[in-house]
Amino acid sequence: QVQLVESGGGLVQAGGSLRLSCAASGRTFSGYTMGWFRQAPGKEREFVATIAWSSGRTTYADSVKGRFTISRVNAKNTVYLQMNSLKPEDTAVYYCALSPFRGSNQGLYPHWGQGTQVTVSS
Repeated sequence: QVQLVESGGGLVQAGGSLRLSCAASGRTFSGYTMGWFRQAPGKEREFVATIAWSSGRTTYADSVKGRFTISRVNAKNTVYLQMNSLKPEDTAVYYCALSPFRGSNQGLYPHWGQGTQVTVSS
């Protein structure tokens, strides 16, 4: 059974940085895509970034491009989201998710972590 466990959230001032981690277990992930999504209070969950487990190819939402970096360490079955130049509007619960397909559509992701809170103060 696939398990995804996020960590690394917290409270940070605007302009600061955080690194989120997502530890995956339960199968081999070759050919899979890992995504980060977020849900702010009162808003729908939205796409943040994806990475192809095998090739390392990445995609980003326009709102985070140039500030966030998604990466993975295959030997550790772990995906990271480095978040720099954080803004108050980045405040949200951040989820990692796993898909056997490519893409940023949440419907493609059957496996989800429990989420980690990121709060950016102004």
